[in-house]
Amino acid sequence: MPYSSYTLKKVKEAFELAVVENQDLFSETEEIGVSDYLKTTLAYNVPLALAVSTEKARSELIVSNVLLALKKHLNDEVSLFSGINFDVDKERDLNGFCDYILSNSPEQFYLNSPVVVIVEAKNEQVTSGLGQCIAEMMAAKIFNEKEKNSIDKIYGAVTTGNTWKFLKYENDMAHIDRLEYYISDVSKLMGILVKMMHQKA
Repeated sequence: MPYSSYTLKKVKEAFELAVVENQDLFSETEEIGVSDYLKTTLAYNVPLALAVSTEKARSELIVSNVLLALKKHLNDEVSLFSGINFDVDKERDLNGFCDYILSNSPEQFYLNSPVVVIVEAKNEQVTSGLGQCIAEMMAAKIFNEKEKNSIDKIYGAVTTGNTWKFLKYENDMAHIDRLEYYISDVSKLMGILVKMMHQKA
């Protein structure tokens, strides 16, 4: 069963997780200014992506540009993977392709130390991607444990390109932020993504 087969109910039962849905995880996060280039790119791309309204268009025109800007902001000290095969534990159905994975290692030729997984929501509904995102976060946790990477928290995001919802896994608990954020406030999104990469939330 690939990651996309996991619903929130399935992943909660499969990994005996406690799911917390009523916390405000990132509203106090400071904004980080973004480049004029990113602002100009998004001003042009977002209306087009939303008009085309396909997952591929939102991925190429919005999400990838935000994540590339994040990578640049962090001076390429992190790596970004798109459409990567992430087979971690087939017996537990943690296998398949991930839309995006961010690692806190600069190594770009292979995945090392995954910290953030990002799932594009199907049918433009953020809630439809929550189970898949948590399953990929569990896979990242197991991967790090096998590689002896001492990473306490794994973060995730589900996005339609326009709407973003963030998650955190820590101590057998999956936290789903009660708030949603929007590409119109890209400086806030950048602040949250940087905070996640720095493991400060």
